[in-house]
Amino acid sequence: MTKEPELGYEAARDELVEVIRRLEAGSVPLSESMALWERAEKLAAICQQWLDGARAKIDAARRLDEAADPG
Repeated sequence: MTKEPELGYEAARDELVEVIRRLEAGSVPLSESMALWERAEKLAAICQQWLDGARAKIDAARRLDEAADPG
């Protein structure tokens, strides 16, 4: 069973946008940049997990709809 992400999609996405903004600004030291990069990777994975879950729900609903109305 897949564990639900600790952040909601919107919170993870918003934090990811902020982390990317800080990285693109180039004003943080290398050690902090590495930590930000790692956080961005984690946030991106959380967002992907939410999107994958949503896609699975949509696919399941479509299958149910097709099974109920095959013609």
